[in-house]
Amino acid sequence: MANIVNPDKIYFPSADVVAREIEGEIIIVPLVDGIGDMEDELFTLNETGKVIWKKLDGKKSLLDLVKELQEEFEAIEGEIKQDVIGLVEELLKRKILIEST
Repeated sequence: MANIVNPDKIYFPSADVVAREIEGEIIIVPLVDGIGDMEDELFTLNETGKVIWKKLDGKKSLLDLVKELQEEFEAIEGEIKQDVIGLVEELLKRKILIEST
C-alpha cells in the first residue's frame, strides 16, 4: 500500500533513525529493525535530498517547504514540489519520516 503524501501536512525524521553529514553526504542510519531497506542498512541522500532533509524540521508543512525552496533556488515550483513529495514518499515508505498528527 503506497503512502499518500499530503502537502498540507508536516513531516519530520523518525526518532528511530540518526542522520549525519559525512564528507558532504547525509547518511541515515536506522536504530531499530524494520527501518530503511532490508538489503541496505544505510540510506544516503543526493544533493537535492540533502537540502530537503535539512528543512524537514517538523515545524512547516510541505507546501511551506516548497515555497521556501522556490525562493532559494531558481526552479519551477512544480519541479520542486515533485522532488519534495517524491523524497517524502520514499522516506515514509522506509519509515525514516513520520507525519505530524
